[in-house]
Amino acid sequence: MTRVTVSIEDDLMEAFDAFLEHRGYTNRSEGFRDLIREKLQNTKLDEDTGGVGIAVLNYVYDHEERMLASRLMSAQHEHHDLTVSTVHFHIDHDTCLESVTLRGKLADIRRFADQVLAQPGVRHGQLYSVPGELHVEAHHHGDDDHGHAHRHEHLKITT
Repeated sequence: MTRVTVSIEDDLMEAFDAFLEHRGYTNRSEGFRDLIREKLQNTKLDEDTGGVGIAVLNYVYDHEERMLASRLMSAQHEHHDLTVSTVHFHIDHDTCLESVTLRGKLADIRRFADQVLAQPGVRHGQLYSVPGELHVEAHHHGDDDHGHAHRHEHLKITT
């Protein structure tokens, strides 16, 4: 393990300490390590144009915005190969939150998320992605030539 000395402005350190306390950290070192890991993972995700993974896209939108719900649904249908599930609930009379679980190429997931988040009337949104590796297995069922063969694709999450 390496020790590092870092100079940080007092107000930034106070805010960081409050963050750590709120999140239940027992020491600063683990908080710094988690922030570094998160930044490195996000950088890797941004740079990895050919990788695969899973993601959750959360967004809050105004369902009274003209045709927005229809546009959002159309975007999901256009990307049915990425969309695993969608949870929708009503926050209040005018506002909804959707959480879309996605699986596939990270670049395609990012494009889909950008398309959704850029819609007029989408107020807040965030994409959380986790990289993985795609494993393909071939299977044959049946004990003679009348059985059938098929493939299974499994996404293994990288650590």
